[in-house]
Amino acid sequence: MKLTALVADDEPLARRRLAALIADVPWAQQVGEACDGVAAVELAENLQPDVMFLDIKMPELSGVEVVHRLRRLPTSPLVIFTTAHDQHAVTAFELGAVDYLLKPFGAPRFLAALERARSACPREKADLLARAQDLLARPNAVAPFDRIFVRDGNSIVPVPLAAVERAEAQDDYVMIHAGQRGHLMSVRIRDLEQWLPNPPFLRVHRSHIVNLDHVDRIVGLDGARFEVRMKNGAAVPVSRARSQEIRRRSR
Repeated sequence: MKLTALVADDEPLARRRLAALIADVPWAQQVGEACDGVAAVELAENLQPDVMFLDIKMPELSGVEVVHRLRRLPTSPLVIFTTAHDQHAVTAFELGAVDYLLKPFGAPRFLAALERARSACPREKADLLARAQDLLARPNAVAPFDRIFVRDGNSIVPVPLAAVERAEAQDDYVMIHAGQRGHLMSVRIRDLEQWLPNPPFLRVHRSHIVNLDHVDRIVGLDGARFEVRMKNGAAVPVSRARSQEIRRRSR
């Protein structure tokens, strides 16, 4: 049986591109397309596709609002977000998206996302919808997650939180340090701090968050400040206020 797909995007060129990619996959079949959020919800209810390629910025209803409406359906499609804006990656993951395609994307990246959707069993599908329902029912709450999405060229790749050693603010961006690589993420560090679980992540400076699981030691520089020494040899400054807090906790 073929995997059925619904395409929802307000750009005709994007819809045609996705239609062509789906047509090249022998085990997948497109069953419809929508040019706005309202039509996307209606088609999802009528056609009951297995997966929906959903743009985030659309007329009538945004992709996030579409997911909100999908929770009323008896069966809801798995969602693969498609967008030209990588700042929505964390939101997409929080909403239980199977994958996140950053435009422009090629056939290999598209096929990898579709394979992920095909491998999702009905139980996983229900779990993803339940997660989205829980998050959207509590709009002021932060849903826990175990990985973040970062940009890698023209792709978005997931990085497990356990692999993230530290985060460093760079203007309106954050550099995520994981292993030997650094990933620039379009998010403010204060927002990232709210998303990351504490512990093990700790804000030690206005520009730095560290993962305590990757900390070797915290060294006193003088009577007022500390410095975090990471296991990989990196040194991270600790602000005066955070140093005082660390000192109080260590007594």
